[in-house]
Amino acid sequence: MKTTPTTIRLDDDLKKELNKELKSMGLSINGYFNLAARQLVIQKKVPFEVLAESDEPTETTKKALVAAQAKELGIIPDDALSFNNVNELKSYLDKD
Repeated sequence: MKTTPTTIRLDDDLKKELNKELKSMGLSINGYFNLAARQLVIQKKVPFEVLAESDEPTETTKKALVAAQAKELGIIPDDALSFNNVNELKSYLDKD
């Protein structure tokens, strides 16, 4: 069977994680993509369930939400800048 070289661009961190997981299963990236491609052709669909990342907020987001609620309730001061119009904002941004 003749093969054709194909280039796939992956995020560096994703590639490291992918290599680690595939190695534990005895597969290479090339073997995995060949397996997935063959199954797609056979099944006429993506051969695995496609999941979204968790909707669970990160620790940073959780902290920001708590701070926003505390400001809203007056527990901590709201020191965020506010402007009455675009010109005030521009003036502020143009200051040295």
